[in-house]
Amino acid sequence: MGKKHFLLPVEEVDISAVKYQPESIQAPHLTGFMLRLFVWISEAPLLGSLVMSLLKRQNHVTQLLRNTVIPEPPMFRPEFPPQEQESGTILLDEGTDPAVRLEPALECLAPYDASMHWNSESHSSFMYWTIRDFAHAYRSKITTPSDVAEQIISAIENSNSSKTPLNLLISFDAEDVRKQATASAQRFLEGNPLSILDGIFMAIKDDIDCLPYPTKGATVWMHKVRIVKRDAVCVARLRTCGVIFIGKANMHELGLGTTGNNPNYGTTRNPHSIDRYTGGSSSGPAALVAAGLCSAAVGTDGGGSVRIPSSLCGVVGLKTTYGRTDMEGALCDCGTVEVASPIAATVEDIMLIYAAMSGSSPEDRISLHPSPLCLPNLSSSHNVDTLQSIRLGKYTEWFNDVTCTDISDKCQSIINQLSDTYGCKMIEIILPELQEMRTAHVVSIGSESLCGLNPDCEDGRGMELTLDTRTSLALFQSFSAAEYVAAQRIRRRIMHYHMEVFKKVDIIVTPTTGMTAPKIPASSLKSGESNYEVSGYLMRFIIAANLLGLPAISVPVGHDKEGLPIGLQLIGRPWGEATILRVASAIEELCSRTRKRPSTFYDILSSVEGAPNDQDPLNTIDHAVLEEHFKEVDRMRRSNENEELIRAENVSDYPISDVVDTPGQTLPESSIVEDASLKRKKLPSRGGKKEYLTKSQARKQFPTRLPVLQQQVLEQEGGDKSKLGGLCQRRRLGIFATRSWS
Repeated sequence: MGKKHFLLPVEEVDISAVKYQPESIQAPHLTGFMLRLFVWISEAPLLGSLVMSLLKRQNHVTQLLRNTVIPEPPMFRPEFPPQEQESGTILLDEGTDPAVRLEPALECLAPYDASMHWNSESHSSFMYWTIRDFAHAYRSKITTPSDVAEQIISAIENSNSSKTPLNLLISFDAEDVRKQATASAQRFLEGNPLSILDGIFMAIKDDIDCLPYPTKGATVWMHKVRIVKRDAVCVARLRTCGVIFIGKANMHELGLGTTGNNPNYGTTRNPHSIDRYTGGSSSGPAALVAAGLCSAAVGTDGGGSVRIPSSLCGVVGLKTTYGRTDMEGALCDCGTVEVASPIAATVEDIMLIYAAMSGSSPEDRISLHPSPLCLPNLSSSHNVDTLQSIRLGKYTEWFNDVTCTDISDKCQSIINQLSDTYGCKMIEIILPELQEMRTAHVVSIGSESLCGLNPDCEDGRGMELTLDTRTSLALFQSFSAAEYVAAQRIRRRIMHYHMEVFKKVDIIVTPTTGMTAPKIPASSLKSGESNYEVSGYLMRFIIAANLLGLPAISVPVGHDKEGLPIGLQLIGRPWGEATILRVASAIEELCSRTRKRPSTFYDILSSVEGAPNDQDPLNTIDHAVLEEHFKEVDRMRRSNENEELIRAENVSDYPISDVVDTPGQTLPESSIVEDASLKRKKLPSRGGKKEYLTKSQARKQFPTRLPVLQQQVLEQEGGDKSKLGGLCQRRRLGIFATRSWS
């Protein structure tokens, strides 16, 4: 007696009286032997029920789902009220071929300026190569898809054989990649590329079908009981555009985890810090994009599985509206919280992939009535006016509930810049029953996952799963049918609260995660890890988009004090992808100068233009030392700008061990020379003695105005300037890169 609780009808809840309740998850952190013991206890018929019952009571699950009267009827899948057409957009016809849809999608982007992307002096900060950069390189005959394929294959093989592999791919076939690249190169040779995506390299998460690979879901047995007969619908759409698939990307087993831990195929390492998790479950897709190995990837997002790793790896991850993309061919193709969505290095690349792969299934078009597929017209002169009209909603107490104030401070700073620059209005909001929302989500995704796995688990396959997956399944098996229905009643309440908020604002803004990339415990690599506290922080802000089917995007906005990426999340109205993409693009532009090169990064497009290979000493440059030297030279140049000097800086006192991995040697007598147009220039030396050289004398004495290490490579390679191509591009390697004498 006395256990019964009542929730007020949702319309009667006084929002102004709602108090934020910080989340507190009660569960042990387990690895190694203790994790094995816990799994054994959890799966024992009597002990397991007692343990799960205790955990559910400690985390208020039992009280909410069994002892509470919830007056609303259940909502078994997202139900959206009709939405108005977004302003300032270009419509894409879902009925046309994906390659045809890409033409108006390109019109939405700002005009491509090759000089801005390829000029070494146009950028002072790290930038990723974009899809349009590759397209320009192919069409300008700078390189071919086959050349790029060889660089990617080499990089993947080198990573796999390194002391600490990144563990990016589960299935990889170099010959298949070469075959696809050859076909693409032939189309370019004939002048008939299929689309802007022809020759663009992408990875597919291992829970989405992509021929000729099996779909394992990162298990050791799924491919034995489920045969792949054709591409998933989203993959088939991308293939018709000429996309080259490099393989099946690693993931948290069956998507039932948020860190990316996987003892089966190795835990994917974060390119920004290889001792850190990538986040999950789309760990491989995010890491591949962050490391520069492919322009984009496709993941699935049922509980932040695209946005969490995108945030932790410093890339862009879009979670589309539920039903926006046909899920046929994915392991979870009949759930109510999961979607297939793109991950890319930039917002413009997200827009192109989204345009190509989107399109509702026939069933969803009937039941969900999706709004027309559209993109924001970023090239329009009215784009700034549209941005100015956007209202941002922020629930401050929730926003600030993070492990480190670096996260909330950085996100708030960008929001302030957005308001100051574009006039976006910030509105304080309140979202009730956040803990109830999290409970409803775990019951929903857990029950749906278990439903698909039950037949195989009954056949004994469940014992072949990893320990942390078995822990999750033990929890999911404890949920009753009544608890599932109660969770769907809560879903309807949460939908009401959010739709009321969207009457006042256009976008809800939060940090993407409540923490940056956590460290990988050494003990977790072999047997896995169960850490629901970490999962709680990683999932703190992402649940609404999954439970309610709302679109959301994670955009990198900076780094914490340890140099780890921080993401800002934008949650939009149903079918409101265009609005969040517009704001995400503006945020990306504001943050462009603060983006950092990952510590593990493969500069693929520079490599095919003649940049040093893995055996070259330039690949082991200490960029911090070299950049400080170049900055000093640049300061000298600027301080005497009016004199129009050619400057030579003797650096023989810099030991080469500071710059390249050859201890005990010193750099040769070399110089960094600034270009000149006058025939006679003044040349100050370090000791103060001045020489005057004609331009021809300068050319003779200083045959290149490349950095000193490039001069060294010229000497080693017998003057072969083709070896210098990669370092003659924009400053992608994080150093001052210049061009040779013209």
